[in-house]
Amino acid sequence: MKSTGMLLLALLLFATPVLAGELFGTIMYEGKPVAAGVTVEIAVSGKVYTAQTDKFGSYRIVLKEKGKCTLTLRLKEQSPSHEVYSYDRSTRYDWLVDTKDGKLSLRRK
Repeated sequence: MKSTGMLLLALLLFATPVLAGELFGTIMYEGKPVAAGVTVEIAVSGKVYTAQTDKFGSYRIVLKEKGKCTLTLRLKEQSPSHEVYSYDRSTRYDWLVDTKDGKLSLRRK
C-alpha cells in the first residue's frame, strides 16, 4: 500500500501537463445556423481533428498542437477552408458561409 502511494506521488511530481488548445464557435449559412451533423475538420502538423455541428450550428474541437491550422467545413459537397490558430487557451471562431458564383467560402463573423 505504501509503495502504491509513493508511485502515485512520483507520477504526480514528474508528469508533464498536457496542454491542449480548444477551438469552438458557430457556423451560420443564409442567416441561420448550419444543420446538425455538418463536418468540421482542423488540420495541424499532419493530423486532422474532426467534429460535427450540433443543432445550433456549434462545434468544439480539442487538439494537442498549437499554432497555425486549417479549418475545413464539409457542406453541400464543397469544402471551404480558412486559416486559424490554436493556443494554450480556448479560442472562439464564429463563421459565416458565403456563396459567390455557386462556390462556398468562409469568413469570420
